[in-house]
Amino acid sequence: MKVRLLNVLTVCLVTLAVLSPGLVVFSLVWVRHTEFVKTQKIEFEANKINSANTTLFSATTNQNLEPTQVSTQLSDQNLVNQLLTAEQYKLAVLLQWFILLTPVFIGLGIIVYDRYLIYRAAVLKEQIEMLERLWQQSIEQ
Repeated sequence: MKVRLLNVLTVCLVTLAVLSPGLVVFSLVWVRHTEFVKTQKIEFEANKINSANTTLFSATTNQNLEPTQVSTQLSDQNLVNQLLTAEQYKLAVLLQWFILLTPVFIGLGIIVYDRYLIYRAAVLKEQIEMLERLWQQSIEQ
C-alpha cells in the first residue's frame, strides 16, 4: 500500500508541477485583464461625467439645481461601479482557488475511495473466513 500511495503522491506532485506554471500565467493575465477593464470603466466614467457636467451646466442654468444634488448623483454612480468591480474581483479569486483546489480534492477523493475499498475487502475476507470456519465445524459435527 505504501508503494501505491507513493505513486499517487508522485503523480499528484508531477501534475501540480506541470500545471502550476499555467496557473501562474493565468493569474498574471487575469490580474492584467482586470486592471485593463478597470481602466476602461474609469475612462468611460470620466467621459460620462464630462458629458454629464456639460449637460448639467446647461440644465442648471435652466433649472437651478443645487451642486450637492449633482455630486450626490455622481458619487452614487461611482459607488455602484466600485461595488461591481469588487464583486468581479471576488469572483476571479474564487475561480482561481476553484481551479487550484479541484485537482487536490480529486486526488484526495481517489485516495479515500481506495482506502475504503481496501477496508471493505478486509471485512469481506474476515466474513468469508468466519463462514468457512462455521462450515468446517458443521461438517465435523
